[in-house]
Amino acid sequence: MKIDRKIMTLYAVTDRRWLKPGENLAKPVEELLRAGVTCVQLREKAADDRLFLEEARQLKKLCSRYQTPLIINDRPDIAKMAGADGVHVGLSDMGIEKARAFLGEGSIIGGSVHNVKEALAAQEAGADYLGCGAVFGSSTKTDTTAISYEELKDICQAVEIPVVAIGGIHRGNVKNLAGSGVDGIAVISALFEKEDKASAARELLELSICLRNGRTYQSDSVGGR
Repeated sequence: MKIDRKIMTLYAVTDRRWLKPGENLAKPVEELLRAGVTCVQLREKAADDRLFLEEARQLKKLCSRYQTPLIINDRPDIAKMAGADGVHVGLSDMGIEKARAFLGEGSIIGGSVHNVKEALAAQEAGADYLGCGAVFGSSTKTDTTAISYEELKDICQAVEIPVVAIGGIHRGNVKNLAGSGVDGIAVISALFEKEDKASAARELLELSICLRNGRTYQSDSVGGR
């Protein structure tokens, strides 16, 4: 499936660690959707299948309302049962080709890569987009592989499909990705840990648009006014 590169502009990856007591993911995700996030990934490493599927179905309804794709992390089976728009798989997960065969040509398939060799292999396997990182380390994942700016730039130049950067990205370091060629940023804590998630999303969205379009950053005029 070919996707619009703009879908990658601000890619929100869920993290339930920041939920308030009694709160579910729907509330913060809807705040982010209203603020303009362009893609949502439901990531659940510890939830049981029942909760995972319940959340996926709930978020699918929300994302459809805002015409925003919902991607499920690691679990093509959950994605299919929930009617999600696609799945994101890592190198040790089900695999891009198997996910494509399972979900069909109409689904979005993303893959995690860390170097040009992996990126080209993922593209050849049929990935619609690539997630590259961790570009600045990660406070939410302990099994990440750091990649340099130069490697990220080489990946973007080597492939024809959209590339989204992930890993430790926040408002203060987005500009360091300028010139790399990425189509957007995937963000976790810089959205979900914030009390005012909508403001954080709007600011990161504008920064990411500047990044993609190669515009000059005006840090004193983007958010925080």
